[in-house]
Order: sequence, then structure tokens, then C-alpha cells
Amino acid sequence: MSLPVHVVPTLAGIGVGDAVTVEGDEAHHAVAVRRLRVGEPVVLTDGAGAAVTGEVAETGKRRFTVTVTQRRDDAEPTPRLTVVQALPKGERGELAVEVLTEVGAARIVPWAAARSVAIWKGERAEKSLAKWRSTAREAAKQARRSHFPEVVPMASTGEVTELIAAAGDQAVAVVLHEEGTQRLGDVALPDGVDELIVVVGPEGGLAAEEIASFEAAGAVTVRLGTEVLRTSTAGLAAASALLSRTGRWA
Repeated sequence: MSLPVHVVPTLAGIGVGDAVTVEGDEAHHAVAVRRLRVGEPVVLTDGAGAAVTGEVAETGKRRFTVTVTQRRDDAEPTPRLTVVQALPKGERGELAVEVLTEVGAARIVPWAAARSVAIWKGERAEKSLAKWRSTAREAAKQARRSHFPEVVPMASTGEVTELIAAAGDQAVAVVLHEEGTQRLGDVALPDGVDELIVVVGPEGGLAAEEIASFEAAGAVTVRLGTEVLRTSTAGLAAASALLSRTGRWA
């Protein structure tokens, strides 16, 4: 069974034999909810590639201390996976973020598509972004990731177009669309591909202008199959199909 993972702000300079103290809400959940005990082995990570394994040496009300027995520094997996996720309605946004984090996304971009039912403005935008980031953090811990995904502020169609255009020659960008003439499985992945970009539209579908803009920037419009998936699960299916053809999963 995998060890529980907890997040700390930094592991800079931490090595075997050092003590690391975890405080605040992270520690409260571990001690009060999970009933963390002295002597229990745990993993601590900074979410930026560093992770240490150790035993709990001390617990308090909102803190616990771990004595480090092992450290590792993981390189970020390649190719990097970026998913542009059109804003879904209700809680389907958090579901999308959760499964995309579990499958290994490095960056998740909330997108205000023309036909998105959900609208992020003002205070709601701040709260929604914070919820997506919190969901990604918890999902990354559950998936035992040492590199946590970046959830960036909401992007416009123009900003998504710029993201695709700036990706470079070793990137592959696909736009999921039920009327796409090319199948996802037929998209060529060049040797040394360093980034995969998947654009997922909203419940109402993609506007013709959005597809044209993304294709002009270098993306390929594709279909997954005969079935039409929900916006909250289409990204997971496409990312899995692409990753299975790379060194990350192959």
C-alpha cells in the first residue's frame, strides 16, 4: 500500500536525518482526521519534484514532525500534458480537474469558450479558480505525484490561440470535436515530442470561429470515436489515448 502524501512549502536543503515540521490545515487533517501516529511512515513533497520519506517523530494539535529517512528529486515527466478545459456547469469542473490531475496533466487552463454555460466573473472567478487549484492539489496527493499541476487563471479564446502558437515544433495540439474528420489515433506524434495540448470544448460545442483560430495556430481538430463524451471526461479519454503512445505510458 502506498504511503500517505502531505504537502510542505519547501524541501530545499532537506536531507536524510533532518526533521521537517508540517503545520496548519495540512497537519490538522493528518492528525485530527487521519489519526496520524508517532512512528507512522509518510511522504512529504513540495509539489515541485522533491519528495522525502520518513517517520512521524512528534504530533500536536495542528502540527507534526517527520524525521527524514530517504529523499528523491524527480524530473518532470515528458512530454508535458496541457489541457485547455472549457468551463463546465456545476461540479463537473472539479471532476475534470480531478481526473486530469490523476492522469498526469502538468497544466490545466480554464477556458471561457463562446458556448460555455458557466461564467466566471469577479468574486466568482476567484473562488472558482481557488476551488480548481484545491481540487488539483488534493488529487495530486491522492495520485502520489511529486510534480503538482499548474492551474492557471481563466483564458480567453485569443489566449488559448496564443498558447497553441507558442508551443513550438515539438508540440502536438489537438482540438476535440465530434465532427472532426481525423481520428485522434491517427494524429502523428513526432520523435522527441515535448508537449501535448488537448483542447476540450463546452457542453454547447465549439464555435466555428474557435476551431478556425486554433487550427490557424497549428492545432489539429479530431474526434475520439462515434460516442460523444461529456466535457468533464473527454479530456481524460484523449489524454490517456495520447499518453499511451509516448514513453510515459508505452
